[in-house]
Amino acid sequence: MISAKLLQLVVDASNDGIVVAEQEGDDNILIYANSAFEALTGYTKEEILYQDCRFLQADDRGQPGLQIIREALKNGEHCRQVIRNFRKDGSPFWNELSITPIYNESDNLVYFIGIQKNVTEHVQAQERIKQLEDEVARLKTQLADRNPDA
Repeated sequence: MISAKLLQLVVDASNDGIVVAEQEGDDNILIYANSAFEALTGYTKEEILYQDCRFLQADDRGQPGLQIIREALKNGEHCRQVIRNFRKDGSPFWNELSITPIYNESDNLVYFIGIQKNVTEHVQAQERIKQLEDEVARLKTQLADRNPDA
């Protein structure tokens, strides 16, 4: 059996942000955050504990992935989505958020575990590839228009 101390060391050593939230009505109140979450977001534990993590989206609450997350939370289901969040300094970052519900022995939903992996570089690379593909398509169209017999 793994000890509580070892478990704490493992979670704190993770490179991914890990939070635990307690479900309270429509809110999911953060009761734990590891140091990687602090490093990723720029917020200290003291600043974020006992808040719903929606503050990370700032005013950007219309993202398609957020509706999937809301449904999973409402239904007590696992989900994984890539969403844009904002650090304490206001700078955006993309994270792959995996949420897992935790049920007690009576099969009541009591917690959610959220694991956040910073995928900002990956998303930016995909956006750049799309821009380059669009540029290539535009140039091909221009060439075809200049040489209609080619």
